[in-house]
Amino acid sequence: MSTMTREEIEQGLQENRFAPGGTARNAHAEVLAAAAEASGDSELFRDALDNLINSYLYSSESTKMLVPFARLLQEYDKDPGAFSKGDAHSLFWQFKWVATAISESPEIPLESATGWLDQMERRYRIAGYSERPVRESELWFADVIGDDERAERAYARWQAADRDDMSDCHACELNGQGHYAMLRGDDARALEVWQPVLAGDKTCAEEPHRVLATALLPLLRLGRFEEARAQHLRGYRMARGKESLLPSVGKHIEFCALTGNEPRGLEILAEHAAHVAPLANLDDRLSFHGGVLVLLRRLKDLGHGHLPAVPYEGVPRTVAELYEVLRADALDIARRFDARNGTTRVSERFLARIGGATLVDVLPQGVRSAALPQPEPAAAPGAAPVPAPATDGAALAELVRRARAARDLGHPASDGLWAEVAARVGTADAVDPLVRVDVADHRALAAARAGAGDAAALVTAVRDGYRALGREERAALSELRLASVAAQSGAAPGEIRELLAVALRAAEALEADEPLRGRRIALAELSAIRLESYLRSLEATDAHDHGHGHGHGQERAHGELAAELTAFVASHAQSLPDLVAEAEEMLGRIALSEGDPERAVPLLAAAAARAIAAGRPWQAVDPLVLRAGVLMSLGRPEEAEEAARSGLAHAGELTDAEQQAVVRLTLADILLERADAAEAAELALTAAHWFDQAGLTADGGAQARLLLARAYAHQHRNADAAEVLRSTLPDLLEHGEQQALAVREFLGDLLRELGEPREAAEQYLLAAELVKGWEDPRPQAGLAQSAADQLSEARLTPEAVAAYERALELHRLSGDAPVAEVRVLRSLAWLAIREEVSATGVARARALMAEAAGILETPQGDAPESPELRSELAQTWHQLAQVLDRWVSVHVQEDDDEDEESGPAEALGDAELTALRLEEVLLWDRAAGVYTDLGGDHLAERFQCLNNAAWTERELGRPEAGAARLSALIEELRTWPEGSVPEWILPRAERTVAHLTD
Repeated sequence: MSTMTREEIEQGLQENRFAPGGTARNAHAEVLAAAAEASGDSELFRDALDNLINSYLYSSESTKMLVPFARLLQEYDKDPGAFSKGDAHSLFWQFKWVATAISESPEIPLESATGWLDQMERRYRIAGYSERPVRESELWFADVIGDDERAERAYARWQAADRDDMSDCHACELNGQGHYAMLRGDDARALEVWQPVLAGDKTCAEEPHRVLATALLPLLRLGRFEEARAQHLRGYRMARGKESLLPSVGKHIEFCALTGNEPRGLEILAEHAAHVAPLANLDDRLSFHGGVLVLLRRLKDLGHGHLPAVPYEGVPRTVAELYEVLRADALDIARRFDARNGTTRVSERFLARIGGATLVDVLPQGVRSAALPQPEPAAAPGAAPVPAPATDGAALAELVRRARAARDLGHPASDGLWAEVAARVGTADAVDPLVRVDVADHRALAAARAGAGDAAALVTAVRDGYRALGREERAALSELRLASVAAQSGAAPGEIRELLAVALRAAEALEADEPLRGRRIALAELSAIRLESYLRSLEATDAHDHGHGHGHGQERAHGELAAELTAFVASHAQSLPDLVAEAEEMLGRIALSEGDPERAVPLLAAAAARAIAAGRPWQAVDPLVLRAGVLMSLGRPEEAEEAARSGLAHAGELTDAEQQAVVRLTLADILLERADAAEAAELALTAAHWFDQAGLTADGGAQARLLLARAYAHQHRNADAAEVLRSTLPDLLEHGEQQALAVREFLGDLLRELGEPREAAEQYLLAAELVKGWEDPRPQAGLAQSAADQLSEARLTPEAVAAYERALELHRLSGDAPVAEVRVLRSLAWLAIREEVSATGVARARALMAEAAGILETPQGDAPESPELRSELAQTWHQLAQVLDRWVSVHVQEDDDEDEESGPAEALGDAELTALRLEEVLLWDRAAGVYTDLGGDHLAERFQCLNNAAWTERELGRPEAGAARLSALIEELRTWPEGSVPEWILPRAERTVAHLTD
């Protein structure tokens, strides 16, 4: 058994402290602790135990910390003086973690758990620490065992005790205080306590992550839906993928199930499929699986029990199957807690949780998932029916209020809310006329966006409807939309300008005290600037068609547009930041169109910043994504990644599937360029999903899958990459010749790595067909050679020969690929003797090898002799010697097996065999001489040549000559610097010398 040195252990501890939390880190920490203990170094052992405790804490195995903590405590009791002040502080701090672990471990008897708390209290008192952490630990222990009176007393004493340097941070304490209020049924108080954490004023390593998750249900129960949605989007990003935060992940899954976002819940579950397996920390397991069970039950009730869920312990499970197995396991854990605690509290709370009712029909999250399929009628007999939308006046009024608020803010959720309003309004008579016009406005806007032929009529009717109800501020907006519809339909410039003038007059005619008057005027101005630019481009095109200059006109149009937008920004920067953000984004795009990306970068950044400051983060996504692409083109990948990540962070509320896809694909592309293939793959996978949702499977979806395949390949997941690429190949082939070529070659490379030579050759040949007519023959030559290599690997010799010959012809056409020519010739030489080592085949092989050597020995222009060409020449001599050796071996075998009918038709005599062997020795000596000149990088090839020559010398009856060659090499290598000779060479050379001289 190998042992680790102190230096190796210390280095391992240093690395482990900064490793991501999880079982891998824990396993490494365990190895280090064992090695430290075996070393007999007490100080090192204490450090390793401390590291192991910390590793367990930030994982799903936190309850395992009890054993190393007990060992560390023993070390302290044996020699407290060996612990520095910091070490002692760390030990007492860990007592709090242990107290939590005791509560979460039903296998620890109640008496032992109480004893640990008593010991914690005694040691803290002796050490002079406040009882504050002790009382908090007592509170949670009392709560879990159902002793509410003790819990109340502990809470009061916790709050009354002084804070000192053993107290938890403020954020963690606020988490606990709010959680206790929630358990007592006071959601409002809990949220009040949590507010500093939710607002980001109090934070730590795990806060606000945990509070954001725990606050979700109180927010829903209090009807604070928008806050709940925002906290879910923010909190899940923080908790996602962190093993120590799986209980928080479970709460986010539960939130999805209770808000009509079951598909999103399934996505989160799938992202954490690896953690659905049994967890070592039973309390975490109960919490995480509890959230999963809420989702699974909801899906069952909706008739989706037959859908695939995620595997459990390696076995694929449907929703219904996973529900049953997780429920049985969780109830068993809950009963174990109850048996230890002497109450039914844990079971009661768990059953109440997984039986919780949906708290809101649909709470849009802004992250759309694939719609669930229509449930099978018989899939869930007895399932509760899906409740119909509420139609009472109060519910409708609240929905209309939310829809109007979202519309006025330009929130992406507006469309969905108005669609829901429209569905509820239906044809009922008792509906506010304004609501009906609002619904018509939403429909008209949708028609305008889609370019529908009746869009103008619909918008006109909405304008008239608003005007009839006295809502002039809405009518003015409709006037502006009529101008946009006209431009979209290709109306004449004069007509569009007249409509813009009408819209501006309508905005200016609004009452002076109308709050939206300034906004309507500014919006009309910005629309006029945007459309006027379009109209000028049309007129410039007409002028060009009539013989007038076009280029200067376009430059002048860009200059005028930029000047107008700059003036708009200056006028409204303080009052209307969201509109100014639009103007600055347009300025950035103008800069790009003029070939000035450096000028575009700050403009796009400013546009994003203004949108965020205006409370419209979704509006920042497009300029951030565009800026990320520009920064990548400028060779600034760190800034590009930052911009793309910011875009993704602000995309949470977008409901447009294509936008969600684009921001993820942009970041994935940047990350892959920066060699972060794992995250790039994850983002590309999600992007593909969103493109599918947008109906862009053959376009953006295909590009996302191509990037996904590239990311998988970077991770050496070649099978996954090939499968992804094959699935989208028909789409990718429609995206131009260059991409089709790259994709075919990429797929061929993947199949080659997977050991599928026939399929790989097919892709290379198809790629070669794509470039067949190109003026440059080199791409086709390279592909033909790759195909030939794979055909040879598949032992399709005639096909391989044909492909090699075609590659050779193309390489010679290019006239600048001597190495490629030589390698093709050598491959053809070997194919000549593959099926049968005959005189004819050997003669052809010899001729091909000689042709290859001739190419390499011919001066290549005026360039000095290339080391690469010298190496290829040595390799050619080496391989020719091997061909001759094969020919000799056939005859020697024939002599040894005289009864065999196989072998050459005409046996060679001894003189001919000797001549061949002498030639082999000469060729290997020549090759070895070249490798010697080329230096240490070619030592392995040099040794192989000398070794082959030595054994051939033995066959010639001159073993001493062979031994002398290798002995000389051995003596030389012993003078080389330490570490410059591969470890295997000298032992092998010495063994060969021993055999030769035996």
